Amino acid sequence: MKAKVYFSRTITPEMVVALCEKTGKKLPGKVAVKLHTGEVGNQNFIKPVFWKPAVEMVHGTVVECNTAYGGERDTTEQHIRTLEKHGWTKMFTVDLLDAEGPDMELSIPNGKRIKKNFVGKDLANYDSMLVLAHFKGHPRGGYGGALKQLSIGIASSAGKAYIHGAGEPEKIWTSEQDAFLESMADAASSIVDYFKGNILYVNVMKNLSVDCDCCAVAEDPCMKDIGILVSEDPVAIDQACMDLIYASEDPGRDHFIERVETRNGAHTIEAAEALGAGTREYELIEV
Repeated sequence: MKAKVYFSRTITPEMVVALCEKTGKKLPGKVAVKLHTGEVGNQNFIKPVFWKPAVEMVHGTVVECNTAYGGERDTTEQHIRTLEKHGWTKMFTVDLLDAEGPDMELSIPNGKRIKKNFVGKDLANYDSMLVLAHFKGHPRGGYGGALKQLSIGIASSAGKAYIHGAGEPEKIWTSEQDAFLESMADAASSIVDYFKGNILYVNVMKNLSVDCDCCAVAEDPCMKDIGILVSEDPVAIDQACMDLIYASEDPGRDHFIERVETRNGAHTIEAAEALGAGTREYELIEV
């Protein structure tokens, strides 16, 4: 059965809400809103004011986790300063899921590369999740979208190193590429299973740089903005974004695709589908 992916070329905060409402999906209980709060120095991340109506729509709490690399978000103290600097704490209630240990461990019995996922323990306080992803390129993963937010995004600092190293944290930057991509898919599937379908995904295709929002020095966008996509399926929404990139006639398209293909980025989508986290077969419903 094909997944439904709602799409609009209009990129506004109000359109995010409208597309979410089109799905008819209701997120029960206490809602965690996972988004990327941006590394200090990054110019491309989506700012708090854009996400405000979506967060308010679900009466959500913005959630983040510490990073596993040097920067200004790798310790709780520094991350809190960055959240304040970027305006997140002024506009929202923010929960740094792994601010204090110990991490929560999720089992991945059918994981191809990793059999467990380490996430911030505060994840246990939430009943459902709204994943607000900025779709863009990524230096290691090729691209970043819903699946990356589910995996690296929700993993604790230690959990991020565990995924990157495909179960061997000491190999955080030296693991075999497909092993890393498959570990991301494994971790993403554990979050899908944890929330038992109570997740809605938003991918915003703007500021389309080949670099991630985690880069303090990121390349400027190479393509024009494309639109907003919303789905209940993380695999379908990422696949739809990739298909829109390939179908684009934008002169920067080849540069973006080169980043994805040289990292075999689409393999994350394939691996997540193989685990049952979603389907690559979808119906694009343009609004």
